[in-house]
Parts: sequence; C-alpha cells; structure tokens
Amino acid sequence: QVQLVESGGGLVQAGGSLRLFCAASRGTFSRYAMGWFRQAPGKEREFVAARSWGGDSTYYVDSVKGRFTISRDNVKNTVYLQMNSLKPEDTAVYYCAARLRWTTPWDTADYWGQGTQVTVSS
Repeated sequence: QVQLVESGGGLVQAGGSLRLFCAASRGTFSRYAMGWFRQAPGKEREFVAARSWGGDSTYYVDSVKGRFTISRDNVKNTVYLQMNSLKPEDTAVYYCAARLRWTTPWDTADYWGQGTQVTVSS
C-alpha cells in the first residue's frame, strides 16, 4: 500500500508561485501514475494534473494549463506540482494521488495523501 505525504502549501499573493511536494513510501513508486486533485470550500474535489509512470505523458485540467507543471523523480519517490501565476480561485486543499491505471482525466485514485492548504490572496 502506497503512503503519500504532501508538503509545500501556504499563503501567496496572486501572481506568485508555490511548489508542492508529495513523498511516496511503501510501494513501488514507479508503477504508479501520479496526480494532483484540489478541493475548495463548498466545492467538489477537482482533478488538476497527472503524470504517467515513466513521465512521458501528462494531463492538465484546462484552468491550470500553462501555469502548473507536474513532474516526478522516480529515484526520490517524489512528485511535484509547480504552480505559477497563481489566482485566488486556485485556493484549495491540494491532494496528491496515485493510481495504477492511466486514464485522462482522473475521476478517482487508488491512494490519497492527507492534503496541503494553498491560499492565494488577491
């Protein structure tokens, strides 16, 4: 069973950047496609981005294309979400996720992290 722990969230002004980290343990990290979801207050959980096992395929929700970049390091068992040009509407709890089967977009995942808060002030 894969365990995922996120970090890197915080408070940032609009237009700023943050980088989220997700460290994976207890599992063969390279077997899993990795992704990020987010959930804003009063809203449903939303898929944000995903990267395949070998890293050759990526997928982003339209609202973050050109601003967010997902990457992974299969040696460090870590996935990253670089977020640039942040907007107040990006404010949410961001969850790291892993799944064995690649699909686009993701509707769910096999494993989840506990979440990290990102707040973008206007």
